[in-house]
Amino acid sequence: MQKVQNRPLDFWKQSIRCLDFLQLFQHRGPSLASPGILKPDIIGPGVSILAAWPVSVENRTQTKATFNMISGTSMSCPHLSGISALLKSAHPDWSPAAIKSAIMTTADKLNVAGQPIKDERDLPANIYAIGAGHVNPSKAINPGLIFDIQPDDYIPYLCGLGYTSKQVGVIVQKEVTCTDVIPEAQLNYPSYAVTLAHGEIKNFTRTVTNVGEANSTYT
Repeated sequence: MQKVQNRPLDFWKQSIRCLDFLQLFQHRGPSLASPGILKPDIIGPGVSILAAWPVSVENRTQTKATFNMISGTSMSCPHLSGISALLKSAHPDWSPAAIKSAIMTTADKLNVAGQPIKDERDLPANIYAIGAGHVNPSKAINPGLIFDIQPDDYIPYLCGLGYTSKQVGVIVQKEVTCTDVIPEAQLNYPSYAVTLAHGEIKNFTRTVTNVGEANSTYT
């Protein structure tokens, strides 16, 4: 291991190279259950996270330092959950779909050095590795536009995946008849994945909601 001198600038230069690298254990897309929805949705901090722990992991019996440093999706998930809670606190009227949209549409596709996020092979990660990108809480608080989804909007989507009316009813906890179906990519989701044959054209629509200033222009 290369020794880093105890100078803030040197430490920053060395540390910046370690940020926003994907690990081998990170989940990759596409989604087998629903290929038309791009997965993963988002990526977040999950490597060598120092956090509270129920018991001490030090080799001393008298210590009270109940902290541990571990890696995994179990570390990334609390970050995203906490950010979601902060957004809900700032915007109590936002639905879960609106919060997810705000997180996804404001995510960073470049690391803190302004370079593409890389995978475990030190190569630029593709969309099936980073999804919408790395979560950016500061931007998510004011996304401008969101893609909102109401609970009933998922019913034609689930029916379109091939679930029976009974199966969809179990999921949504009410009686359902699968008379209306939509393609996966037609769900008002912040992202989608489409496979096109040579010369093929497919059209999908999205509905956006302005949660920014009343008189706003978006390009």
